[in-house]
Amino acid sequence: KLPAMKMLLPLIALLSAALLASAAPPTCYSRVLSLSKEITESFRELQTSRTVDSCVETLPRLYLDIHNYCVLAKLRDFVAYPGCDRMVEVNELKEKARSLYTILISYCRRDLVFLTDDCNALEIPISPPIEHS
Repeated sequence: KLPAMKMLLPLIALLSAALLASAAPPTCYSRVLSLSKEITESFRELQTSRTVDSCVETLPRLYLDIHNYCVLAKLRDFVAYPGCDRMVEVNELKEKARSLYTILISYCRRDLVFLTDDCNALEIPISPPIEHS
């Protein structure tokens, strides 16, 4: 009975550590990264929607890179843009962008490092790598 317990104990410890690791709270960086990806993807979906409103075409581009200092200006411009106020999807996107901006300048201000300040890089989104089947 004792040798079986000795073998079972490391297994229980390993499983407990794995559960605790997956339950760890998100860091400021991981929250900002996931929210920026979510916003960028929502904007892309809005642009390619079948029922796209003509005002969506006039919205400022919303490709976000949280490692680029210009992302702050990009978020401010998008939130302040006066068009498309009648569209619920755009208002929701603006609210997410406002939240990201607040997190960047308030909560994560000391945790983030901007690697560039190339504003033009935020105008041309990098295409995701093509997955081969």
